Amino acid sequence: MIFRHTAFAFVTATLLALPLAAHAEPGGCVKGAVAGAVAGHMIGSGHGKGGAVAGCAVGMERRHHARKEAEQNQQAQPQNEPTASGTQTSQPAQGNGEAR
Repeated sequence: MIFRHTAFAFVTATLLALPLAAHAEPGGCVKGAVAGAVAGHMIGSGHGKGGAVAGCAVGMERRHHARKEAEQNQQAQPQNEPTASGTQTSQPAQGNGEAR
């Protein structure tokens, strides 16, 4: 009896703390697996595990594409952007100190 209460308390605490530890990235295996398991369970008996596997695969694929797109967007941004005052920040040219 005590084991049930302890296990229930542990599961409840874990489920309540999960959103705090999760990253705000789209997709992912766990998120997809949960959604797939619920969908598989709603379809019929015995489809929950298959739905979880399929959901995990789809979630990992979504996360891969989101990371790839974020990386491309980061590389596409110009390196020398204007500041709030309208001037561009740039490093002085490195030379040997001679004036031309």
